Amino acid sequence: MEKVNESTVDWKAYDREETVFRRKELSSAVDASDLGCSLYELPAGMRSWPYHYHTANEEAIYVLEGDGQLKTADGLESLTAGDFVTLPADESGGHRIINDGDEPLRYLMMSTMNEPDVTIYPEMNKFGVYVGSPPGGRDERTFEGYYRIDDETEYWDE
Repeated sequence: MEKVNESTVDWKAYDREETVFRRKELSSAVDASDLGCSLYELPAGMRSWPYHYHTANEEAIYVLEGDGQLKTADGLESLTAGDFVTLPADESGGHRIINDGDEPLRYLMMSTMNEPDVTIYPEMNKFGVYVGSPPGGRDERTFEGYYRIDDETEYWDE
């Protein structure tokens, strides 16, 4: 058993246009390898990672404090303290968290840690590939990169 108190884990800040949040990587603090868990704090008016879904990793959200919106393939769903949401490892698990409230939105994001994984970003027309360590993993990756969805190439060079 490994144990950590979140108060001893440092925040990591992310700031890119409307994507502004703080994150504590709880699973990294206890060297968990098969389960990911991070504490997020999303300021009022901000958004989390760009809209995406994973092909190999299921995710879940548990809202601790605040109110916001969960953008899904079906539209916006309200989020409030106590809500638990599962996000399957396919297109139906597409998501982005939006804090449209006046207070910070705090939530836990949990995931399986399977690799390889391909993460699809439909609104950015990109996908990411992770081999050797899953998204959020700490191990060195043997292959990773981001690519345009529309870039096609033939299997055989002609």
